[in-house]
Amino acid sequence: MTPPADVDGMASHRFIHEVTALLASRYGRWACGWDWSIHNGGPVAAWCCAHSVGEAQETAARVVASLLEWRDWLEDLAERFEGLALPPDAEAEDRSWYLERAATRLVTKVVDRTQAESCWYGLCNTTLTWFLSSTGMGPEEAQKAVSAAIGGRFKSWAEPAPTVVVAVGEDLAVHLTGRGFYRER
Repeated sequence: MTPPADVDGMASHRFIHEVTALLASRYGRWACGWDWSIHNGGPVAAWCCAHSVGEAQETAARVVASLLEWRDWLEDLAERFEGLALPPDAEAEDRSWYLERAATRLVTKVVDRTQAESCWYGLCNTTLTWFLSSTGMGPEEAQKAVSAAIGGRFKSWAEPAPTVVVAVGEDLAVHLTGRGFYRER
């Protein structure tokens, strides 16, 4: 299935698409992020891009390593989401605190995992949207809330200042709860 190492970029991209389809059909939709590399804003270090396609055995090993790395990322997120879950009976001010804490911790984790490379904020957006969706919020509403909170404050190849990370968390929490923070009591 691997194209020869000296083929053009289009053949490499077709190969990646075919591998994604194969992995998704075999393992499920979760496998679709296997090639989301750090160099393209993702959490996977084992894969770069179409340039990762080379000799058949080396390429196959990179695909397997990337798939496992992607799976580890997803499992880590699931554990984090569970640990950051909002108590179901929390009042608005407490919900605000939990949301702010979750957002700042998740943004920090994404920055660390992606090394703030090119377009890392895309994974940040996705991660925060997935977290809000895990709390029962609809995906469209979650996406709008995250986009409003981030508001273009994150840039490629630039780690955000801690104050910016906190501001994003606070803005997300206030937007979703309409309430100030526990610090304002």
